[in-house]
Amino acid sequence: MTDPNPAAPASDPHGVIAAETFRKSRGLWRILAFMALAIAVIVGVGRFALPEAGSGDYVARLVVDGAIASDPDRLAAMTALAEDDAVKAVIIAINSPGGTTAGGEELYEALGQLRAAKPTVAVIKELGASAAYMTAIGTDRIFARRLSIVGSIGVLYQHVNAGKLLDTIGVDLDKVASGPLKAEPDVNEPLSGAPRASIAALVDDSFQWFVDIVAERRGLSRSQTLALADGRIVTGRIGLESGLIDEIGGELEAMAWLEASHDVAADLDIRTIWPRPDQGFDLIGTFLNGQARSMLGLPQGPITLDGLVSLWQVGAAS
Repeated sequence: MTDPNPAAPASDPHGVIAAETFRKSRGLWRILAFMALAIAVIVGVGRFALPEAGSGDYVARLVVDGAIASDPDRLAAMTALAEDDAVKAVIIAINSPGGTTAGGEELYEALGQLRAAKPTVAVIKELGASAAYMTAIGTDRIFARRLSIVGSIGVLYQHVNAGKLLDTIGVDLDKVASGPLKAEPDVNEPLSGAPRASIAALVDDSFQWFVDIVAERRGLSRSQTLALADGRIVTGRIGLESGLIDEIGGELEAMAWLEASHDVAADLDIRTIWPRPDQGFDLIGTFLNGQARSMLGLPQGPITLDGLVSLWQVGAAS
């Protein structure tokens, strides 16, 4: 009986190529299998080697770092804190120039609910401005360093008029809109007339609300608050003198205040509950995501914020 797949003679070049291709393919699959095994080992080790949340009472730390935006997962974490009997107090560790007005409002409102259940204290590190300051006033007490930057009470909307640039490169934009303000402001026109008045009303509505909550939470009159609400930033020392913060200090001083005012034991563990530490598959996903972004040339930093923001930035009052 004839063998349907006879071995190719050594002198057959096609057979040699096929054998070499098969050998390389088998080597590739071995590499892939080894990588899969390595990932499984990393997951297993990470699951058991990375620190797990301890048991017993503790003080929770919620970190607000970088640009602020709304986040349903963060809200869920804050709700869980309010319901956890083991959480004796919450420290909001802030180092942020602000962010979207909606994100700041979300944090402020969520802290109001958390404050009703647990003692809360804000610790401003280098920066707590605009929406980040909006966040800080949602707590029971605000600490900052003497040279921390605080304040920047205000709202900002930026518009780029690229009309001259588009004319230079020969691009003409056209549009069909259901109303005169539907597609305004237009990127190829200056912000003026009815579009400017519409945006100004939007900014003013947000600004008035911001001023009201600062006055209420800080025990200031509206005139006192308005005097501080021109977008200026101040140091922690000046913020203390003007009533924007309560005390000079950091986390150590915040814990001392919690012990003195709310009988929170000073030796309790402080655990960061947000952002959640990555582990297991999450750790690998974070690594791969970072590698993928680098390969695609995408930035690793915060997402660009468009629209209405409460954000301190050099060169613009906000």
